[in-house]
Amino acid sequence: MKRLTVLRHAKSSWDDSQLADFDRPLNDRGRKAAKRVGRELKKRRIRIDHIIASPAVRVRETLRDLAEGYGDARDVQFERRIYEANAAVLFDLVRSIPNTIQAPLLVGHNPALHELVLALTADDDQGLRQRVMPKFPTAAAAAIELPAASWSEVAPGTGRIVELILPRELD
Repeated sequence: MKRLTVLRHAKSSWDDSQLADFDRPLNDRGRKAAKRVGRELKKRRIRIDHIIASPAVRVRETLRDLAEGYGDARDVQFERRIYEANAAVLFDLVRSIPNTIQAPLLVGHNPALHELVLALTADDDQGLRQRVMPKFPTAAAAAIELPAASWSEVAPGTGRIVELILPRELD
């Protein structure tokens, strides 16, 4: 069994219209949400043994604030192809994760992350997939259990969302 946690970057700022999309930072709301999500990941004991992330500024800042809330920094593998990926690219990336990694955190952007979460999972008894069907909001995190012995065996529609963190539902 493999476990993948998917995190969308926190809310970014649109204040500087001169900045390229790649360079947009988080806004205040995003920074607070990333810290809260980090605390919630820790509270729920969601294990992360590796981070694979887009190198965009808003993702880097999300990870910085997430680590402040989680209380434990991890090495990050920045993957440029995540920045403008589609779900197929992300699926291939997941299937290429080394088997020494059991619980990675994948951090990136919509719509690809949302599409990946839906593509990897089937409906679950808790209704978590149904809750993200219409939208995977900023700073949302979904932990997905995948019935595969190796990452290369991960198949569409076989996973189950076992934990869902939505910032608007946190104190």
